[in-house]
Amino acid sequence: MATPAVGMLSACVGGGSEEPQTQASGEKSAENPLGIDPKAGVEIVIFNGGLGTAYATDIDTPLFNKKWPDAKVTYSATEQISTVVQPRMNAGTPPDMINNSGSNLMDFGAIVKAQQAADLSDLFAAPSLDIAGKTVAETLVPGAVEQGTYDGKPFAVNYSFTVFGLWFNKKLFEKNSWAIPATWAEFTALLDKIEAAGITPFGYAGANASYYMVRALLTSAGKLGTEQVLKDIDNLKPGAWQNDAIKQAAQAWGEVGKKYLNPTFLGLRHTEVQLQQNQDKLAIYPCGSWLENEQAKDTPPTFEYAVAAYPSLTAADKLPATAINAAAGEIYFAAAKGKNPQGGKEYLRTMLSKEAALGFTKLTKSLTVVAGAADGQTISPGLTSANDMLGKAGKDVFMGYLFDTWYKKLDDESRGAVNDLMFKGGDAQKFCDRMEAASQAVAKDSSITKFTRS
Repeated sequence: MATPAVGMLSACVGGGSEEPQTQASGEKSAENPLGIDPKAGVEIVIFNGGLGTAYATDIDTPLFNKKWPDAKVTYSATEQISTVVQPRMNAGTPPDMINNSGSNLMDFGAIVKAQQAADLSDLFAAPSLDIAGKTVAETLVPGAVEQGTYDGKPFAVNYSFTVFGLWFNKKLFEKNSWAIPATWAEFTALLDKIEAAGITPFGYAGANASYYMVRALLTSAGKLGTEQVLKDIDNLKPGAWQNDAIKQAAQAWGEVGKKYLNPTFLGLRHTEVQLQQNQDKLAIYPCGSWLENEQAKDTPPTFEYAVAAYPSLTAADKLPATAINAAAGEIYFAAAKGKNPQGGKEYLRTMLSKEAALGFTKLTKSLTVVAGAADGQTISPGLTSANDMLGKAGKDVFMGYLFDTWYKKLDDESRGAVNDLMFKGGDAQKFCDRMEAASQAVAKDSSITKFTRS
């Protein structure tokens, strides 16, 4: 399970110790653009989730130590980032580099507000480790730096490049001659055929993965009304959630929920529902491209992952049926008050090398924000399918939304609201009203730092 977004303990984020610890530093040079101390240790904490941790231990750390052999990397992994790391952040003794991810991740907007995340401007301006003549920023896919930028300053590396869509078993679809739908009418007709075959047509896990469904709904809204609809949401614009594109998307998906969802999925976790798909008890699952790797140990030979774009909502959609949402996720950041924040940034520079990015892709079956790092590589059926979908989308690839990263309260509300819509017979207007009220409550809350998306 990968989470591009939300935080857990925003109310508990503090400014840290009054007496900051002594920080390591060195002399800047062409070989040492971030001015790290070559002998200072670097402590990293990695989230142990769907992407695993082998990329850190087997790829990134050896590459880091190849250049900096005297800088010992102290590594640890956890599934409970907030529980493990947040107290250290508040005490002013954090690790140097942190992978903030999972269902128990920290509220990153609150971390930025508390000045606990280091400004990464110097990292992105530094030369790439292995792509000659380019800065780190110049080696990344469009929008990668923007996704980690808060009010004009970059504080995060969103590393894993995720392609979102409808995931299915290609072998099952071929066996039944089920075609990939391009229109909503084709989609619901396919769901009817799947249901007639005795298989749950569509589903997601309500217990901890309802944000998968939020993304599906808002992707449909973005295709109908363009990404501006989602930018207005991010910017807490009054009336943004009442946009007709969102109402139509909520109406269409709500009808899918009423007719095709297995109601028991409301109480299930993501891995439980994903296992049912691997067993061909569920046909179509909305998710990101981390799915194949996450389910690797449970995927039988009869199952081959493939992904399709969300179908057009109406004939009036402003983006074509092939348009997709693809975005950087998995937050990595250097702690401003760590013993070695520059060393944490240098570790991130290592991760953003082409060699490290390709190693990550091979291990995790996930793309990265390093542009072209996996070109010409055959990784897995699911990733090949995702790449094909990217190619068909061409210029019609949109980043989506950022409110889930910026505003925990709004993200939490969206998860509950979409579950009510899909599992409890909710209607589109109630969904829009609930989200509009939550959005404006955040907008009026002076204790919450506001961000602007252009």
